[in-house]
Amino acid sequence: MSFADTGMGIPADEIDRLFTRFFRSSTAMRQAVQGVGLGLSITKAIVTAHGGSLGVESEQGVGTTFTMSLPIARVD
Repeated sequence: MSFADTGMGIPADEIDRLFTRFFRSSTAMRQAVQGVGLGLSITKAIVTAHGGSLGVESEQGVGTTFTMSLPIARVD
C-alpha cells in the first residue's frame, strides 16, 4: 500500500532520520508545520511489530511517497 503527496518533500540528507522519535525535517520547521515528530516513529514501530515494513521516497519540492506492507494473516 502506498500513500503519496505533492507537498514540500523531504531533503535527501534527512530521509535516514525520518523515523527517529522527535525528528522534524528542516522543511517542516521552516514552514511552521505543526507536530512534535512522533507520528512516523510510532507508525513504523506498529508496522514492524506486526512483521511489516514502512519505506519512504521523497524529492524536495516535489512530494513524498510512503510504502507500507503487512503480511497476510493465515486463517486455518
